[in-house]
Amino acid sequence: LGYFVSVFAFCLLVLRVIRGGDEIKFVPSLAVMTGLLLAIGGVVVLIFFIHHIADSLQITTIIGSIVHDTVEAVERLFPEEMGRAAESDERADVWQAAADQRWLKIPALKSGYVRSVDTDAALEFAGENGLILRMEIGIGQFAGRGGSLLALTHDGENEDFDLVDDEERVKKLNRIFSIDNRRTIEQDIGFGIGQIVDIALKALSPGVNDTTTAITCVDFLGVIVGEIARREFPPKVRAGKNGGRVIVATPDFGEYVETAFDQIRISGKANLAIFEHLLQAITFVAECTHDGFRHDALLKQIDLTEEFASSTLETEYEKEKVRLKAVDARKVFEPII
Repeated sequence: LGYFVSVFAFCLLVLRVIRGGDEIKFVPSLAVMTGLLLAIGGVVVLIFFIHHIADSLQITTIIGSIVHDTVEAVERLFPEEMGRAAESDERADVWQAAADQRWLKIPALKSGYVRSVDTDAALEFAGENGLILRMEIGIGQFAGRGGSLLALTHDGENEDFDLVDDEERVKKLNRIFSIDNRRTIEQDIGFGIGQIVDIALKALSPGVNDTTTAITCVDFLGVIVGEIARREFPPKVRAGKNGGRVIVATPDFGEYVETAFDQIRISGKANLAIFEHLLQAITFVAECTHDGFRHDALLKQIDLTEEFASSTLETEYEKEKVRLKAVDARKVFEPII
């Protein structure tokens, strides 16, 4: 579109300087030739544009684009940490404060989804004021105007801190959060997973009944959750250089697994292909990690899939196929158990 508009604007400018009459004739030959070449190039661009649009509307292209962006977000976010992991004594102080001290709730000044958090600003504010901050709303969650955005309390060494509402303080803390009407994948991995799940749910709806697309979604969800399974989750208590501490609100591995597979399993009622590919995806994810807690979350998904398949599939043949697939999936966990 930019190319077409540019060529049109260029040709109008050239047309303006062309003169003809009895006294003087002026034709900028080089500019006219350039305009002609650009117009021929426009034919090539038009063909490319039509091909690009046709390709971009393919469901596999759309899914692939979401998967690419989500995997990039996983690779970018998990190495990045808010400050450093708090030491054991610092974590003990924080959890003690959480249990014993009064927390001041900071309200959100507008409604919307939390798209990103300025982690450096949060730690700096906590350190400068001798505070412990606790995020009440995580990235990707909806914050209603007036609802709790985060909470703060003194760190035990600064008990004189005035825990009362302050308009400037509320505004400054709200600026730490980027809130908008739409979610983005940039810091919100769950949004990327949710988009693919939505495509699968639409494909499984009675009006569409497109099992192939749903299977594609399940397979790629296994890829995304597998990437997450390979990553080390940072502790929820983070500490800054100046002593500030923040309790972050982030999903754990089990929540990502549930987001990816629960709704599809329920919507895939009585669909043998969906149950089989769910078990394949879970098996792949299990091979990506040796963490016992993460294996527990995956084993739960296998049990749920087998149970739901047994109650919804109509023939013993289909139920037996799922049972055998579940047995094979559990073999991945045997060296760990």
